[in-house]
Amino acid sequence: MTIPPPLTHLGTMPVAEFLRDYWQQKPLLVRNAFPGFESPISGEELAGMALEDTVESRLVLEQGGDGPWQLRNGPFREEDFLRLPKSHWTLLVQAADQWLSEIARLKGYFRFLPDWRLDDVMVSYAADQGSVGPHFDYYDVFLLQAEGRRLWHQGPKVDPQSPRLEGTPLHVLRDFEAQNSWLLEPGDMLYLPPQFSHWGIAEGACTTISIGFRAPSAATILEDLAAEVARSLPDQLRYADPGLQVAASPAEIDPAAVARLRNQLGQWLQQEDSIAQWLGAVMTEPKYPDVVALDAGEAEDWRQQLPSGTELVLNPASRCAFCRQPETLFIDGEALPAPIAFAERLCESRSLTRKDIEAWPQLADTDGLIDQLVSQGTLIYPPEDF
Repeated sequence: MTIPPPLTHLGTMPVAEFLRDYWQQKPLLVRNAFPGFESPISGEELAGMALEDTVESRLVLEQGGDGPWQLRNGPFREEDFLRLPKSHWTLLVQAADQWLSEIARLKGYFRFLPDWRLDDVMVSYAADQGSVGPHFDYYDVFLLQAEGRRLWHQGPKVDPQSPRLEGTPLHVLRDFEAQNSWLLEPGDMLYLPPQFSHWGIAEGACTTISIGFRAPSAATILEDLAAEVARSLPDQLRYADPGLQVAASPAEIDPAAVARLRNQLGQWLQQEDSIAQWLGAVMTEPKYPDVVALDAGEAEDWRQQLPSGTELVLNPASRCAFCRQPETLFIDGEALPAPIAFAERLCESRSLTRKDIEAWPQLADTDGLIDQLVSQGTLIYPPEDF
């Protein structure tokens, strides 16, 4: 699969200007972001994907048999689609980039942002007037119109305390007031930062591609990172209070004690290597590890295949990143020692050829890094669609 170069402009706006003035700050409508864009997938193909056990899919019906904004989870059967009404429903397929190369290629355009921030590419097909209701997300998203037209209403920034509709598992906002409304056609794109309310409604059948970005919650960071940092702290490093003053009230935890602990916590967290190891591992955890494992191969096979011109590629379900300090290759949540030049090459091209192995022969040792990545399904031969 050929990876396209990253965008230098969003419409007429340089990406540097976008990152400075819009990223995580305010929405941006980009007309004709992809001139002449043609959808890489049809509604029928998306429905076919939703029949598969390994694909995460959902159906949202504005007026289902069990009430408004009904949610159904896949996998589905062909009969399920034949029974749908003519309008007011939406099919959503998560991580479509793991299955179709033309969708995976789209991620290359967004590499002006770090690869490890990108989560996955969701594709939705909506019948006329189909939507998932007014809602908000906790992540940045680019909404690329692929086929047909969708009317997007953008509302204010909201939070978890904003009232929701009762009687539905969907987080549909009860009160929504549009501040901007735009009709998007193929090639148009809408960027939304976290927590900006929005509501997209199909005008006729349409397909929308959502490029979403992952960001761990503060609770996850504090819980997981603390465990990572704690592993490297010596037992003798403890709470200390030299220069203590006479206690005015012995039972009181006074502001000075709280400030002292806060300062000590800051010192204990000054471990850049541990933070880098944690960040690399958590941001490369695969969303669907079972899908990676399905492609596990025989470690010895690649030695016969690679000299004949075959290449190994990163599993579409795998994630990778690298760090220069300390020198580490991160793949699927694991920190792996590897030459920094090799790590950079693999993460950039997401493939390995015979020349790469010749450049780093030590990685081709029996039970070495290449054997490990092949046997766990991270490096595979290109799937037919890829």
